[in-house]
Amino acid sequence: MNWIILIVAGLCEVGFTYSLGKAKGVTGVEWWTWISAFAIMYVLSAVFLAKATQTIPIGTAYPVWTGIGAVGAVLVGIFMFREPVTFWRLFFLTTLIVSIIGLKAL
Repeated sequence: MNWIILIVAGLCEVGFTYSLGKAKGVTGVEWWTWISAFAIMYVLSAVFLAKATQTIPIGTAYPVWTGIGAVGAVLVGIFMFREPVTFWRLFFLTTLIVSIIGLKAL
């Protein structure tokens, strides 16, 4: 169950990076809305990570959490914010995913 909570924590991290990206291009009430979403997702991410570390070693949970967030942030950047897709970007994204799977397997 705590692995699911850890995955949800990582997805919340992706959510706060998405919210931050959306806040970048707006002002006024819309900016406050996205910043509020950012803050909520940030807190949820930390709370879920803390819950997951009750049974998952921190040395495994933290890298998996940040890895999910990093991979998710890159994918959100590519698909939602039209950031460039290059060979090296995909290469290092793949190595990150393989590393996360390796940590889970150990």
